Amino acid sequence: MELLAVIVGLEAVTRPEIPILVVSDSKYVVDAVEKKWVFNWAQKPDFGKKANEDLWRRFLRVYQNRKVSFKWIKGHAGHAENERCDVLAVQSALGKGLLVDEGYEAQG
Repeated sequence: MELLAVIVGLEAVTRPEIPILVVSDSKYVVDAVEKKWVFNWAQKPDFGKKANEDLWRRFLRVYQNRKVSFKWIKGHAGHAENERCDVLAVQSALGKGLLVDEGYEAQG
């Protein structure tokens, strides 16, 4: 969920020259980029057999055209915007009529 949020956010930026700071409580997402793991996975024929290959490849396509930096914050620690995002994510997950994640379902 966090990775898709980053992707959609980056895709929404229409001026790629503007620096973007992604603030996230997802160590998975932040570390994958900041520690260059995702770039190493992308060099392997099977993407290193990592989960979410479809999303990571989508991320890399949008990332390469942006000036993006990442900052990790601890989740559920009183960061107002992070708490709001959590509330919205939970509400969405509990909602009706959710779209099917085709990439995830295909891994089945």
